[in-house]
Amino acid sequence: MALVFANLGAFYGAFLLYAGAAAAFLLRRSAGALLLARGGFILNIAAVAARAARAGALPLANSYEFILLFALAAVFLFLLLLGRGQDPAVGGVLFSLVALLFLVVFLFLRPQITAVQPLPPALRSLWLIAHVLAAVLAYGSFLFAAALAAIRLRRSAEKEDAAFARRLYHIVFLGFAALSVSIGLGAVWAEQAWGSYWTWDPKETWALVTWIIYALYLHLSRRRAWTERTACLAVCIGFIVVLFTFFGVNFLLPGLHSYA
Repeated sequence: MALVFANLGAFYGAFLLYAGAAAAFLLRRSAGALLLARGGFILNIAAVAARAARAGALPLANSYEFILLFALAAVFLFLLLLGRGQDPAVGGVLFSLVALLFLVVFLFLRPQITAVQPLPPALRSLWLIAHVLAAVLAYGSFLFAAALAAIRLRRSAEKEDAAFARRLYHIVFLGFAALSVSIGLGAVWAEQAWGSYWTWDPKETWALVTWIIYALYLHLSRRRAWTERTACLAVCIGFIVVLFTFFGVNFLLPGLHSYA
């Protein structure tokens, strides 16, 4: 019971601190925003740890657990890169998105916060850990990239910035590489669990659509075939597809991945 309350307290505490950080960044209170962001990050880690202690395994089995790790990855990247020329204004967008993820849990996935069920046989595999952790890094990177791109679009009147374009490209590349690993590991895992590397399950199909969008962005950016504004729009559209791949497929297109 203590772990249940620890998990609940850490989740709701992280939610409030992330929402506070978003408001503080939007109000240009960077020092206070960073304190709130770091506090939320610590409580986010605590929520993951409490969940892992209750489940007796890494929390990778359902949408709530994935969102905890998804948010953690995005916030970690933001805090890691903040001191390397990162614009604090990006925090307003990033933490708003993270707080919205937590709000989705509160509104639609609340039973998952307290309920811990045994893993289905298909999920009892080391492939699951590698596959899902790679997806977490990919989604966290894409969220961070979308926040960067959104801020740049708001400042579209400014002249193009080569340093920004490189930074955005590198973050998207990190997410793309992680997504590629996740898809590859997922195919191996699917063959072991279901007897087929690829089944055109809705989650697989939309993961492939996401991969293609970011592959096009990386290819055309490398060739300098479009403007900075177009590149930023592509990154934002890519993240919308990421959200549909996670939420839309889970809620609207159930399949073999319906548990997550």
